[in-house]
Amino acid sequence: MVNISIFDGKRLDKEIFRVDADRMREGWYSDAYFSNIVKILETLSKEGYTFGGVSDIKEIDSSAVQNGDLVVEMQFFTRREPFSLVAGVDEVLAILEECTGYFADDGRFVNTYDRLEVEAVHDGTFAYYSGDPLEVQPVLKIRGRYRDFAQLETPILGVLSETTRVATNVYNVLVASRGKDVLFFPARFAHYKLQALHGYAYSLAVQAYNQKFNKNSRAFVSTNDQGGWWGAKGGGTIAHSSIACFLGDTAETMMQFSRIMPPEVPRIALVDFHNDCVGETLKVMRKMFSAYWELHRAGKHEEAHKYKLFAVRVDTASNMRDVSVPPLGDKKLDCGVNPRLVWALREAIDAAYEKWELPYNAVEVARLWCQQVKIVVTGGFNAKKISQFEDLGVPVDIYGVGSALLENSGENNTKNDYTADIVKVKLGDKWYPMSKVGRRACDNPNLEKVG
Repeated sequence: MVNISIFDGKRLDKEIFRVDADRMREGWYSDAYFSNIVKILETLSKEGYTFGGVSDIKEIDSSAVQNGDLVVEMQFFTRREPFSLVAGVDEVLAILEECTGYFADDGRFVNTYDRLEVEAVHDGTFAYYSGDPLEVQPVLKIRGRYRDFAQLETPILGVLSETTRVATNVYNVLVASRGKDVLFFPARFAHYKLQALHGYAYSLAVQAYNQKFNKNSRAFVSTNDQGGWWGAKGGGTIAHSSIACFLGDTAETMMQFSRIMPPEVPRIALVDFHNDCVGETLKVMRKMFSAYWELHRAGKHEEAHKYKLFAVRVDTASNMRDVSVPPLGDKKLDCGVNPRLVWALREAIDAAYEKWELPYNAVEVARLWCQQVKIVVTGGFNAKKISQFEDLGVPVDIYGVGSALLENSGENNTKNDYTADIVKVKLGDKWYPMSKVGRRACDNPNLEKVG
């Protein structure tokens, strides 16, 4: 894989993230042991304490080292194998810029961000991990007085882990779908305050996939907040509750949706309400095309477009067998959204017009109208299931994916965690290695100096 920098050197404005700087500076979001070390180091600095222990660094006399003001190099890296699509870096930089520093005796916060040396990759960059913590690709390096940014480790790791996890999951799903559009449907599986972050991660993954594979997959989010950081709006059509409001009549639901909603909103019919996707689809198609044809032949083409069925969505529950699927006696083959159901649906859609009583001049229009109807599948899809569908050549046009995009694992169930380690300390004018056993300072050619 190659490095991809999605934003061509540009980073998101820090105001987008609405960092809760006041509470973050106080350690509200930090593991308590980081607050403890800050208090200890600040106290030692005020006392003028110098090192009184036995140093691991044998080359110099460490007795004059002022531990309270120790300058360190800390690196942050992902432990997801074999790679991560890095996201969250821009928010981390906003946190550092707003919250690096200390509180003076009068309670005033003194910002010392300008004393840090920071290197970071760009959001949308790939980072690799082989499983060996001695050979990592840091996505962030911070050099500076440790007590000024120690409390920020917890929120920094959390931002990187959460955003990268979603971006990498989406990327893997796009690879599995071979470039077909993937609708982003995880809003209901996470706290609403995460929607903007998740949607941003999704958009990064779509862009990264398109750039790497020279594809043109589109980004579709379901809520406005998911598109809030990158200017997109949520889109959607009907839900099962919509059909219930029309007393179970899917066709009438779609007719009123088509009549009332703006023409730029895609008409996508949800067709599993009665567990008869083929039958429901044919009812919707017949009724919508009838309205389309009447307007089309009257020359009202813009109005007719409102009755152009963009797609049907299949969302059959995993414990249900659609009536159009002959039973084989195996739930894995019979139930849920399975290949046999999709093939049956595609065949029915393409041939639907043949059973309509049409005037001669409407036949070709109807044929094209039907063949342009796409199939969207949702319900339990992840990279593995999508790969199976693609390997079989199942005629799916668009995949809708929800909770799988939030899963905290990579290949071989490797976790998406990030780790941070001090790897060097500065004594005098020289840097010395200093890290726990099993860690060391590493490089990443994609790191760039910030600020």
